[in-house]
Amino acid sequence: MDMFALRTLDTPFGPLTVVAGDAGVRRVLFRGALIDDRPGSGVAARHATQAVGEIGEYLAGERQVFEVLLDVPEPVTFTQRAQAALRGIPFGETVSYAELAELAGNARAFRAAGSACASNPLPVLVPCHRVLASGGGIGGFAGGLTFKRGLLELEGMRF
Repeated sequence: MDMFALRTLDTPFGPLTVVAGDAGVRRVLFRGALIDDRPGSGVAARHATQAVGEIGEYLAGERQVFEVLLDVPEPVTFTQRAQAALRGIPFGETVSYAELAELAGNARAFRAAGSACASNPLPVLVPCHRVLASGGGIGGFAGGLTFKRGLLELEGMRF
């Protein structure tokens, strides 16, 4: 049985909690202070600690690419394909929900692409904040628009 490790990081936008198992990071939760840190197994703890460190470096402007191992399923459904496509959006760049839908294999499924972003289990590490509305508007974000704006500004964009 997988033992999960939890690590919480205070950010300028609110706390995040990283949940990791032996296979990698499984979730990043907003308002993470509601969950206490849990040690987990040695491997899970290393993944969680690495993720918190890398997110901290990113927020400090010292990292653009995350290297921590992610525990994500092989992309089979449209949602999984869209979430996998998110990982290919480079630091400092954005795509629209329609462009994300096209990257995931169905150019007309822009609403489903938005839903894939909203259900992204790994925000920040899997950059759903880099997806904007087709008209250039900021769109939505599970962590709140202040958080999304802050992440985009960190990457050199202004909204």
